[in-house]
Amino acid sequence: MRRIINSTYISLDGVVEAPHMWPSTGPEDERAVAIQTDLLLACDALLMGRHTYDGFAPVWPTRSGDPYSDHINGMRKYVVSTTLRDPEWNNTTVISEDPIAAIKELKQQPGKDIVQYGFGTVSHALVEHGLLDELRLWIHPLLVGKAAQADLLYRDGPQTVLSHLDSTSLSNGVVVLRYAVTS
Repeated sequence: MRRIINSTYISLDGVVEAPHMWPSTGPEDERAVAIQTDLLLACDALLMGRHTYDGFAPVWPTRSGDPYSDHINGMRKYVVSTTLRDPEWNNTTVISEDPIAAIKELKQQPGKDIVQYGFGTVSHALVEHGLLDELRLWIHPLLVGKAAQADLLYRDGPQTVLSHLDSTSLSNGVVVLRYAVTS
């Protein structure tokens, strides 16, 4: 069975929204690029909510010529949305009805793992229904200081136990924590 792996940037105060707007914590560590590229290349599908799709779709199709950009543009993409009708990003399928059943079916199909970026409504539903298999938190050494409830990792939901798989400390102070979702 395919696994769903979530990779999320998060601040020390729990903010997951708009990490591209956060101040830099120093030069990017080459290992960060390798970790993200290795994850993406181990997957053949990308699962997103509408918010992530709206952020990714205008940007990624304009990039090419490197393994990451070429792979993300060529892979199957699934967007959970009741409002998106005609996605322009190639290989994109909209899941508009019964997303939990559709994602369960997607996990049963043959193929590599499925990657998901960001932690919003879709991620919380995956956790609630036992569909998320691994969580990678990229903890950035900063306090954003202000956020709406929807911008935080925390939301009311089921108690979930995670099992630590490994940790990587990067030279810019970011720590990548990998967890298996066990319940």
